[in-house]
Amino acid sequence: MGTRVDFYVGRGEQAEWLGSYPFDGYPDGVFGDVRDNPELWDAGDAPVREEDWRAFVASVLAEGGEASTTPDMGWPWPWETSATTDYAYAWDEGTIYGSSFGDAWFQVDPTAEDFGQPEDEDDNGGGTAVFPDMTSRMAATLGPRSGVIVIGPSS
Repeated sequence: MGTRVDFYVGRGEQAEWLGSYPFDGYPDGVFGDVRDNPELWDAGDAPVREEDWRAFVASVLAEGGEASTTPDMGWPWPWETSATTDYAYAWDEGTIYGSSFGDAWFQVDPTAEDFGQPEDEDDNGGGTAVFPDMTSRMAATLGPRSGVIVIGPSS
């Protein structure tokens, strides 16, 4: 199984889902190559522009090829919200936030170890992240977008 990731603009029930990818959703997998990317971050000091976040997410999804899911393809997971997805990232008013399995949002910081993700759930200040209900958009598959890795003898 991959480390799944969902991307949003905004947080909460009204957030706009931008897409999902079934692999490498942990912070270094998503942001490792752009730690010093001035188009996305200015060393953590300046707000991130929404258009830069959208462009970044579009490039991540484009690099993922057929494993990526965009909103026109439907919600790729068999669960209703990102509270069950390994990671979710959201741009909200100039800041990028992350949540792992629905834990409280943490601010993604390119200058911090592990991009600012708390070491354990006791360090995240408690609470849970809120996500839009995607039940009406479900389109789960067992293909490349699912993140399921099948290992067996070749035919």
